[in-house]
Amino acid sequence: MTATPIRPKQDQKHEVKDLSLAPLGKQRIEWAGREMPVLRQIRDRFAQEKPFQGIRLVACCHVTTETAHLAIALKAGGADALLIASNPLSTQDDVAASLVSDHDIPVFAIKGEDNATYNRHVRIALDHRPNIIIDDGSDVVATLLQERKEQIADLIGTTEETTTGIVRLRAMFRDGVLTFPAVNVNDADTKHFFDNRYGTGQSTLDGIIRATNILLAGKTIVVAGYGWCGKGTALRARGMGANVIVTEINPVRAIEAIMDGFRVMPMEQAAPEGDLFVTVTGNKHVIRAEHFAAMKDGAIVCNSGHFDIEIDLKALEAEATEVKDVRNFTQQYCLKSGKSIVVLGEGRLINLAAAEGHPSAVMDMSFANQALACEYLVKNRGKLAAGLHSIPVELDQEIARLKLQAMGITMDTLTSDQIEYMNSWTSGT
Repeated sequence: MTATPIRPKQDQKHEVKDLSLAPLGKQRIEWAGREMPVLRQIRDRFAQEKPFQGIRLVACCHVTTETAHLAIALKAGGADALLIASNPLSTQDDVAASLVSDHDIPVFAIKGEDNATYNRHVRIALDHRPNIIIDDGSDVVATLLQERKEQIADLIGTTEETTTGIVRLRAMFRDGVLTFPAVNVNDADTKHFFDNRYGTGQSTLDGIIRATNILLAGKTIVVAGYGWCGKGTALRARGMGANVIVTEINPVRAIEAIMDGFRVMPMEQAAPEGDLFVTVTGNKHVIRAEHFAAMKDGAIVCNSGHFDIEIDLKALEAEATEVKDVRNFTQQYCLKSGKSIVVLGEGRLINLAAAEGHPSAVMDMSFANQALACEYLVKNRGKLAAGLHSIPVELDQEIARLKLQAMGITMDTLTSDQIEYMNSWTSGT
């Protein structure tokens, strides 16, 4: 599906689909907030302390009900914040409208926007001359480095919460162009252990079911990649009664998948067996022409990695005699061979293209990390070296502590004798 190019208006303060959707967006944002107690506590503190007073901040994120709470928290902290979408199909138009109408936050995001519009929004974000960039896939940072190097002087730093974005940032640092601090939110324990595993696992299957309404029980599902997102997807698929095959390039992860009870094989062997394929690798062309050729008639293919390059759709299009929409976010490619392959969500993030993304309860921790990472950059302005920095352990543990507290759960604490033992080398058997 190709969207009609959206033409900019002069001196726009926002670009959303329809401001009349704001009441529904407000209602849905409030519903999400019920399960985001950690970010709510951080927002309340920000509102008192104003850590971002005078700071221009750009967030390139999936514009969802959960992201709304992050944007609201940052504005409460004094930030001059602007929000754009990090993926053309992930925007929730009612949420975008509510952020503009109810919170006076500039938003440039429309579900289904074409690539030209998406790239224009990235440049609008840079026109804001940000001091801090919250990135989701590193498109804003990459564009700044390629086209707006003079704006590096304005930057305090950036934060990134996707595996894909971290891979790009590491490449930037190796090439010597990442000359400012970048906080690796993705690898915080309270992010990848929960958001990637439980969030991606549940929301990916939610998107698949909404797009297709197929029964997963008894299906053979091929999960490409056994990182945290792949683990969550495989685990949830098995929980729904599917027979799961994992493909991997990392021998340690391949062994882990075997030990977790999944079959492991190369994609060329999995291709004829699979009924449904899910890519979650962060790499390109994980499913290629030779794999399509080996698949069953009617096989379903989708992606839950950040970018739409994991599936080689150009190769599939080259073999197609017809492409037709058969359901929302579901396209059937009729091939020269006589069989068909079904692609969900145009190869983009299926959990956001066809569903609502991760549950609020896990994004509560992920966006708490983002909020505290931004505060960390401001507090350490001029002190952090260029390159990637991990979230400080104490912030990660504070988020976990707040989450447990909100859940009404307590845990053990060390006794003085135990503390002494843990810090001693003289005691033994």
